[in-house]
Amino acid sequence: MRRAGLLLLLLAAGLAPAFAPALAKAPVKGSGEAGGAVARLCDGYSGLPAAAGAATGPAAGMVWIEGGGFRMGSDRHFPEEGPSRRAEVGGFWIDRHEVTNAQFARFVAATGYRTVAELGLSAEDYPDLPPEALVPGSMVFYPVTAPGQPWWDYVPGADWRHPEGPGSSLAGRENHPVVHVAYLDALAYADWLGRALPSEAEWEFAARGGLEGRDYSWGDEPTPEGRWMANSWQGFFPYEDEAADGHHGTAPVGCYPPNGYGLFDMAGNVWEWAADGYRPDHRAAAAGDRETAVRVIKGGSWLCAPDFCMRFRPAARQPQEADLGTSHVGFRTVLRGAPPTRD
Repeated sequence: MRRAGLLLLLLAAGLAPAFAPALAKAPVKGSGEAGGAVARLCDGYSGLPAAAGAATGPAAGMVWIEGGGFRMGSDRHFPEEGPSRRAEVGGFWIDRHEVTNAQFARFVAATGYRTVAELGLSAEDYPDLPPEALVPGSMVFYPVTAPGQPWWDYVPGADWRHPEGPGSSLAGRENHPVVHVAYLDALAYADWLGRALPSEAEWEFAARGGLEGRDYSWGDEPTPEGRWMANSWQGFFPYEDEAADGHHGTAPVGCYPPNGYGLFDMAGNVWEWAADGYRPDHRAAAAGDRETAVRVIKGGSWLCAPDFCMRFRPAARQPQEADLGTSHVGFRTVLRGAPPTRD
C-alpha cells in the first residue's frame, strides 16, 4: 500500500486523519457468552474474556448475531452516510467488546508480531513522505491550549505499548481497547485467531442492536434521561473535555450499557476498522481487499463532540489510511460460521 500523501498534509496542517466535523443488566437479543443478560465489565475486568458459557473455543468472548436485512446508512446526517439502502448479512459471531491491550499482548507474546507503528515505513515504499514520517511512531491527539495549535502530532516511539509516546505505558490499561493499530495489524490479529474484520454492513447491523432506523444504538436521544451512553467528548472541542461521562481518553471496555445484542462500546471509545475499502457514499464496497489504501472506520471515539463530530452512531463512517495508527482507532473481530448449539 502506498499512502497518497495524506499524512504529509496532516503533518503540515495539524489535522486529524479520521475527523470531519457498578453492575447493570440489559436484555440481549443475540447469543452471548453469558446468555440471556449481560453484566457491564469496566474497571474490574482483566481485559481477557472467559472461555465459558455459550461461546467457547474459537468463539470465546463473542456474541452470535443471527443476521438479516436492514436499512444501512442514513439520509438525515452527513453526506457520506447516504444514500441509505437495504442490506443483508448472514449470521456471524462478533467480539463482545473492542480488542483490549491484554488480548493484543497475548497475540504479540505468541507470535512476536511487530506493528506498523513499531517498524516504521520505508522510503522505498513511501517516497512522497518526509523523513520524520518514516521513523517508527504514530499519531497522538493533544488537547489544544492556544488558537492555531495542532490537535495531532506524529510522535516517534508512540505505539500500542506506549499510547502517548516514549515514557507512557499500558500499566493499569490492560482492559482498555488497543490503539495505534494499523489496518494490517488488526488483520494479523484476526488471522491469528482464524477470524476476520467485520464488513461495514456486519458492523453496522451489529451496532444497531436490533433497533431499525434509530439514530443511536440505544435509541434516538443522545443522553436519555441525562445518562451518557458512550465514551465521548463533553465540552468545547478541542480545548477542554469536561469528562462528564466519567472518562477522559479511552475507557475500559464495557463501562457503558450494552446494546440490544449485548455488545459493548459500539459507539464511542475508539473508532473500529471495517474490512471495506472506503467510498464516499453508501454503495457496496469490496470487503477484504488488502491492497486498498483507505479503509472504513465505524463507531466514533472518545474525541467525538456534539460541536464537532457527532459520529458515535451506527450509520456514521469515516475514511482512515490503512497504514496509519492513531490514538483513537481500534477494532474488533468477527467469526463467520455455525450458530451456537442449543441443549
